[in-house]
Amino acid sequence: MPDSYKYIDLDYTYTDPKTGVLRNLADISDPDVLLFFESGAVAKRIQELYEKPIKIKGVDSLLSIPNAASCNKKMI
Repeated sequence: MPDSYKYIDLDYTYTDPKTGVLRNLADISDPDVLLFFESGAVAKRIQELYEKPIKIKGVDSLLSIPNAASCNKKMI
């Protein structure tokens, strides 16, 4: 992968010790396979959002999106 970069993770908590790829839910350690997998997942989600967009009417409706409230609590 020509545009790749290395993570500084000395104890390999977040990266695969052999490849340096970030650990992921699909347990993929090959950077090219992970790029292909993630590209497909993003394309699928974009299609879902195109077919059924999330309607935002204000902050309250934004927080009602599934997982949005828990993500915001983690950032605070």
